[in-house]
Amino acid sequence: MNNPVILQCFHWYYPGGGQLWQEVSQRAPHLQETGISMVWLPPAYKGSSGGYSAGYDSYDLFDLGEFDQKGSVATKYGDKQQLLDAIAALQQHHIAVLMDVVVNHKMGADEKEPVRVNRVNPDDRTLIADEVIECEAWTRYTFPGRSGKYSQFIWDFRCFSGIDHIENPDEDGIFKIINDYTGDGWNDQVDDELGNFDYLMGENIDFRNRAVTEEIKYWARWMLSQTHCNGFRLDAVKHIPAWFYKEWIDHVQDVAPEPLFIVAEYWSHEVDKLQQYISQVEGKTMLFDAPLQMKFHEASRSGRDYDMSQIFTDTLVEADPFHAVTLVANHDTQPLQSLEAPVEPWFKPLAYALILLRENGVPSVFYPDLFGASYEDTGGDGNSYQIEMPIIHQLDALIQARQRFAHGVQTLWFDHPNCIAFSRSGTEEAPGCVVVISNGDDGEKTLTLGENYGQKTWRDFLGNREETIATDEQGSATFTCNGASVSIWVMEEVL
Repeated sequence: MNNPVILQCFHWYYPGGGQLWQEVSQRAPHLQETGISMVWLPPAYKGSSGGYSAGYDSYDLFDLGEFDQKGSVATKYGDKQQLLDAIAALQQHHIAVLMDVVVNHKMGADEKEPVRVNRVNPDDRTLIADEVIECEAWTRYTFPGRSGKYSQFIWDFRCFSGIDHIENPDEDGIFKIINDYTGDGWNDQVDDELGNFDYLMGENIDFRNRAVTEEIKYWARWMLSQTHCNGFRLDAVKHIPAWFYKEWIDHVQDVAPEPLFIVAEYWSHEVDKLQQYISQVEGKTMLFDAPLQMKFHEASRSGRDYDMSQIFTDTLVEADPFHAVTLVANHDTQPLQSLEAPVEPWFKPLAYALILLRENGVPSVFYPDLFGASYEDTGGDGNSYQIEMPIIHQLDALIQARQRFAHGVQTLWFDHPNCIAFSRSGTEEAPGCVVVISNGDDGEKTLTLGENYGQKTWRDFLGNREETIATDEQGSATFTCNGASVSIWVMEEVL
């Protein structure tokens, strides 16, 4: 598809009970009709909390809802056959499938082992104490419910570089495992936050252990053969050495029957760090544009005080559009989550217009914005909150507008703090459009589009403005939008 659109087809609080895979199967025809070309599914394997796990507490990568482990056979989203049926339904409707890859850590070990550790300063992980602590730790993974099917690999302390809990003596914190097999300290080519951000949570996988990297490559081959997926979303890559993912991506692309779409989550608001990572992996993966998502959050909170002409300044999609996946929200930024930075509902149509109708980047749409979400959880202050995430009115229409009208040369008029516009010229095969956006009062832009668009009648595809607009012989007219709104002006003849 010329204008790809990703749907993140879940959120953190998606209800349990094995509903998602069946829902995906049922929604596949509608998603194709709407204009979705790729669906990112949540981690499909068994987490340490079994049927309650959102999937990011990885326990057994080879259990896609097939084995009685961690209290259930099915995962939160359904069993293996339902997963395979969902993938098949999507692909039958020409929608590619991205599987989530969570290999930074493991959680929920089956057995304890005697280990030797050093305490680590949590605020500066480069400060590792000299004292050696003899203790026990949950670091041995035998997967008894799977009994060696698909893989007989046993994970033990030699596969990990750090843990957050020890026993005998009992203590919580961050501990560096003393491991003669992989060397001292933490991995390199990770984010430098807190000195070295190799350690995130649980049992931290050590990619300097060659047996580990070969097992994760083997798992990727197995995952491709089992699911026939079309690509991957890579979780938490700022905590994983870039050299490993460069090697891993090379491997999976070599063995895949067709080129895979790969996007990684390096959640930093510093564009330089994102560009550095892209350079380290030699451009082999795209990255989510975290800086742009934060700008959308700030703009939605600031209202007319935000300078819309600078909305793309210091973003990845501006610095490197060929490696940027743009987004308005995801499961980590939704309310009550760890990276909470919600975009207010009034601004979401504006934000989606900016990522769906411009030519730069590959846009990602968030499940609650398309289908809504309602949940309750405890906030950082200890209080309980009921959260309602409404369906974003006209998001379907915005996605359809991307497929119908986001074609041809792009011209920007980002020349006012409250009212901005851009046009797509169209091609011989497909029409273009004019997009006008205001975060303040009713907006207008007097634009000259050229003689090819002279003496044409234009209508707002979204129906937010009821009038028609006529261009003169030079293709000039004043295009409008409502306050705190967006209009997509298209020639009446192509509607």
